[in-house]
Amino acid sequence: MTPEKLTITLWDFSWYTRTGPGEPFEDLDRAFAEAVERGYNTVRICAMPLLLGSGIDTSALRLGPLGGGYGSRVRWYNVGAPTTIDAHAHLLALFRAARRHGCFVILSSWEYQQSPLFALDRPWFDAITAIDPEDRAAALADALADLVDFLAEHGLDDRVVFTELHNEVQAGHLADGLDGDLVVALRPRLERGIARFKQRHPGHPVTVNYAGVPVGSMRGIPRTVDVAVFHPYVYGVLDELLDAFALRDTTRPFPQERAHRELLRPGAPDLDDWLPPQENRRRLDATIVGRREVYVHDWCDPDKWDAWLYDRYATHRTAMRQQLTTWIDAAADWAANADVPLVFGEGWIGYTPLHGAFEEGPVGAAFCRTAATEAARVGAWGSVVCSNAAPHHPMWHDVALQLECNALLTRS
Repeated sequence: MTPEKLTITLWDFSWYTRTGPGEPFEDLDRAFAEAVERGYNTVRICAMPLLLGSGIDTSALRLGPLGGGYGSRVRWYNVGAPTTIDAHAHLLALFRAARRHGCFVILSSWEYQQSPLFALDRPWFDAITAIDPEDRAAALADALADLVDFLAEHGLDDRVVFTELHNEVQAGHLADGLDGDLVVALRPRLERGIARFKQRHPGHPVTVNYAGVPVGSMRGIPRTVDVAVFHPYVYGVLDELLDAFALRDTTRPFPQERAHRELLRPGAPDLDDWLPPQENRRRLDATIVGRREVYVHDWCDPDKWDAWLYDRYATHRTAMRQQLTTWIDAAADWAANADVPLVFGEGWIGYTPLHGAFEEGPVGAAFCRTAATEAARVGAWGSVVCSNAAPHHPMWHDVALQLECNALLTRS
């Protein structure tokens, strides 16, 4: 039976990229047992649907880091060692482990954002980019419908709580070729994909999700979604850092000297000198995370990074809290008007370095508690504790915080 409330931990693509010796998903049973101990009943994953439906032989899928230490201090990119999996068998292993531990799965895809980056070979990325942008949502719908059929053949489809066509649809290559307000511009593509999936599985909930809560563009959300899913990252003081160092604005020069002085560890190379080995550089085409952000996350002194944010947090504190509450209210209002349940599948502050503790520390923990309280207040069906509360992040060790936040949601 589907849980009354979904307490969600974000396993993204890491559940298959980080399966080598000593990695957090080497033992799926252990990962699920730890999740249950922390109060979770649902995992949200990239199910690699386009890859599994591509015709590419995935019986020995080779995955691994970019090499040379590149990405080794970047969340989600710090893969420890190469690994080889049978992709279909590994998916079945995940679902069987979920059943053994009484857990459920949200199916999604990160393939038009970064999943193929981790493949040591190129065909996955080439196959998905060969699909015309106008047809990508429909292709995802067919691939995910095939995947549900595959799970049903093995008696495991009852573990699927709902399906998302893709992660953060307006923030990646799903929106290629579109201009202006991408939330609004994407609507026809997404509506075709949702209709395609519903034709195949009319009784199975399907949706899409959005980076942030697109206030001012909510008219672009398809009215045919079965679940309203949003990722409220408020950024605030983190936005100030991104702007100060032009980490996402390549139209401006990167302030190398300032970065060395204010953020980076002694001995850090310059940006232009930080790249993966030559043979792996083409793999960077498969990610939407820019080189500047990877460089600073890899080479920052975590204490300097955190101090930079703490020094400036006071001027952002009220606005960040207000934005989080306003976004949660706006999301709840849209869901109520559409008469669909509400889920927060990711969120709160933003993308921080692996060893930075701003989101794991007192400020971030307070945002987790606030978000859990607000999600409960508006009657959300499900929520994460935080995007970083998963086996591949340091926050996983803060068991008490996760239990507290999950209890706040479930007690509602």
